[in-house]
Amino acid sequence: MRDVFTVAAAWIEARHPFALATLVGLHEAKTAALGTTIAVDAERRIVGNIGAGCYESEIIEAAALTLADGISRRLDVNLDSFDELSGGTACGAVMQLVVWRPGPSFLAEARAIASGERNVVFTVEDFSCEIPAKRRLILIGATALAADLAAMARRADYHVIVVDPRPLFATHERVPGADELVRLWPEEYLPRAIDAATAIVVLSHDPKFDLPALRCALRSDAAFIGLLGSRRAQSARRDALRDEFDESTLARIHGPVGLDIGGVTTAETAISILAGIVASRTGRAGSALLARAGAIH
Repeated sequence: MRDVFTVAAAWIEARHPFALATLVGLHEAKTAALGTTIAVDAERRIVGNIGAGCYESEIIEAAALTLADGISRRLDVNLDSFDELSGGTACGAVMQLVVWRPGPSFLAEARAIASGERNVVFTVEDFSCEIPAKRRLILIGATALAADLAAMARRADYHVIVVDPRPLFATHERVPGADELVRLWPEEYLPRAIDAATAIVVLSHDPKFDLPALRCALRSDAAFIGLLGSRRAQSARRDALRDEFDESTLARIHGPVGLDIGGVTTAETAISILAGIVASRTGRAGSALLARAGAIH
């Protein structure tokens, strides 16, 4: 979604005419977060996705009208219909959108949303939309797995920081998906970098990195603490920390980190770890949707 606001800021600066369609209400299902927005310009170039599937053409038509006459429109999109001729999603949701033309004063808000550095609240008609700041993911060790995990986590709206004091390893060539590379020892950086929304994953496989990172993480209120490694390595790390932390504190470590999806490659392992972080954040077990009853979101 931040890509939409990056483009919106650029179009405002260039005085390029366009309209936005913003999701302000949703009933019965959760196809997208409130505040999700798409942009449409006069050539009907579309930036973003609002989760309406085959109904997005209706939204684009409304955006074209608003672009032409400047009048904001409210749009209710019923996603509950389905037939073989007209299509439909039959997902049981009703989306409420406002289609509007942002003025030059929206530039600062668009830039702030695009950067993800802070929560941003903006008003569309009489609806208030809040776009939260990016969550922070700190990876200890500039490894091949860190490179795959960083790239995937950025797409999941994380601000990714890779911590590794070795200048030959902590490079943008090795970890191009990192937002930040910190060439410090974990104990030098982590005490001032962790908040309650931070996830930390220790990937280094080296006790001189692993143990200081785990000590800092366990002394913090980090939302998620993950540790890569075999069960033997997990046991060794916990044994080394038992003089400092009780069992309930050590139980905060998700290790071996990740969900059991049978992954083998670094990319598959990264998927497993990111899925585990999301499941922990949302309070889900990470089981198959097929095994669930009721709404899937």
